Amino acid sequence: MPQTAVVRFHRPRLAEATIWAGVLLCVAGFVLTRMWEHLPAGRAAESLLLAGLAVLPAWGLRRFAGWSWASGLLLVFALVAVAMAGILPTLAVVLLAAPALAAGSAVAGTVAHPAMAWLAGMALLATVVGWTLPLPMHGRWTYLAALLLLVALRWRALAASLSVARDGWRTAVSASPRAAAWTVLALGLASAGSWPPTMQYDDLAYHLGLPWQLMLHGRYALDVSQQVWSLAPWAGDVLQAIPQVVAHAESRGPLNLAWLAAAAGALWRLGALLGLVPALRWAVVALYASLPLTAGLLGSMQTETPAVAVTLALAVVVLDDRLPRRLLLGALLYGLLFALKPMHGIAATPLVLWALWRQRGVLPGVGAFALAVAAFVAVGGSSYAYAWASTGNPVLPLLNDVFRSPLFPDTGFNDARWQQGLDPALPWSLTFRTSDYLEGWNGALGFALVALAGAWLLAFADRRARGLAVCATLAIALPLLPLQYARYLHPGIALLLPALVLALQRALPRIRAGWLVAGLCALNLLFQANAYWLLHLGIHKRAFKAAGADAPLLERYAPERLLVAAIRERAPDSGAVLLLTHPFHAELAGRGRTVEWYAPRLHAAAAQADADPSGDAWARLLRDEHIAEVILAPEALPPARRKGLERMGATREMTVGNTEWWRIPPGGAP
Repeated sequence: MPQTAVVRFHRPRLAEATIWAGVLLCVAGFVLTRMWEHLPAGRAAESLLLAGLAVLPAWGLRRFAGWSWASGLLLVFALVAVAMAGILPTLAVVLLAAPALAAGSAVAGTVAHPAMAWLAGMALLATVVGWTLPLPMHGRWTYLAALLLLVALRWRALAASLSVARDGWRTAVSASPRAAAWTVLALGLASAGSWPPTMQYDDLAYHLGLPWQLMLHGRYALDVSQQVWSLAPWAGDVLQAIPQVVAHAESRGPLNLAWLAAAAGALWRLGALLGLVPALRWAVVALYASLPLTAGLLGSMQTETPAVAVTLALAVVVLDDRLPRRLLLGALLYGLLFALKPMHGIAATPLVLWALWRQRGVLPGVGAFALAVAAFVAVGGSSYAYAWASTGNPVLPLLNDVFRSPLFPDTGFNDARWQQGLDPALPWSLTFRTSDYLEGWNGALGFALVALAGAWLLAFADRRARGLAVCATLAIALPLLPLQYARYLHPGIALLLPALVLALQRALPRIRAGWLVAGLCALNLLFQANAYWLLHLGIHKRAFKAAGADAPLLERYAPERLLVAAIRERAPDSGAVLLLTHPFHAELAGRGRTVEWYAPRLHAAAAQADADPSGDAWARLLRDEHIAEVILAPEALPPARRKGLERMGATREMTVGNTEWWRIPPGGAP
């Protein structure tokens, strides 16, 4: 493979000094903030052990089957991921991925990078399912028939895309085998974040609702009375729902790994378009894999994982002149970002403006623009349209001081926890005081923003890197304006990495650049467990010891899920289920109730009932809401609620840890 020509900066000594100034700044910050006190040493040791365990069978594949290190490691981590997630959920994700790739190739073509085609196909599938959510048509056999039909109609395009993917992998690995192996190892360590069952707070309170409703009922109720976020942009949950409906089991882990693979592919392509040598293209992917949030987000249904892949793909569309139908492809990806979360679309808007500027001399005709706008609206618009029609606010509960939906207070929704303020030192604070900006620990954002601060400056001076650096900087800055919340920056940081590594390539000899990236990856990986509480507790070790079984982990960290499963099995039609612990009612698929702020009417009614020490008000509330099952933690139950349950004749049915399921007999009355 011919080597990419490397052009140095005009003042190489000044450029190199600028790079090392950022590194020294990171060292100084590490010392001044005593970051070693925040190092999760035990978790880092476990990751090192995991790496060693993966290397052993990969060595066998290399020694006896002639595989490359990268391919061997990829197979090892893939097999472990299948064992953790289960065969059916994994096959269901494959059954989603194949028709998405087949359909998307009609837009992106079969000679382009397969990640572009797959993401375009995912946008198309999210569009069809998103607009038909209220219709009673979302069943296993309906989905199977539709997905298999897509494969049958476009099997030649699918085969061609898979061939391109296979050949591209072999070429990329052979171009720099050592860098490829280390990068796959970093990706594999990140993939361990996908192993445990779904236990993140937002997932159990909200994201699981749509997949479980489609799986159990075949349709989605456009009801915000029990979860005010129910009509928020839903593409991420829609795409989680498709394999769950097919497998009749949650498929979050395998799908998140597919998003991770797409992001890695898009980063590789971006590196090639920018002129990075193969080893440093792999370095970009390794840097992304090493970011603590990359692993942390794989254990959740949060939208940042797919948003990274889609944002990077949109950047490829801007830069890759080989792609067919670029305007339509860009519109699909841009619409998908808004369908995931408004902030993702806003953060990617500079990419769209840059694309229009780059193509200003050869803009297509009015018809092509009209088709692109229609595609953007179709992909991105379903949740907004249904929310506006159902509640009067297309972004409920956001901006309700503007739209004034009667279903939520007339205030601008805001989380005061993440109002630290804006100042020029924010990259420093985000790096070394991350816990002020995230439900995590210091170092959870990684160290690239400071360690590569010199490269960041040089990227603005590089003609090739400048456009991407500007767009990525804005993608980091725009989410910070309303809320200084670190998770929202993850797609922007991923977008910035290729520009930073290009600056390293131009400023440093290749070996020094490689060692600098390797050292930064190692530092990020040491702090990987600081991204989220599950990683901080060593959840991948516990998941591995449980051999993929969910119950031992749920019993310890989310006992409500086991009680909910028992209620589904033993009392499938008894009535509403009220959770008085955490609001983990999403998987009850419309049957669940919470008295937290997610349900404003019940939240107010519960507060009023709590003021009655006799328990009569709580008994009336339970009766009026047709509550038949209650999940509670006895030691945290206020007296008024306890007396209300007694007046209704409630009895304990089951206990998991410190959490209990109580049943209210039919006809119970205050």
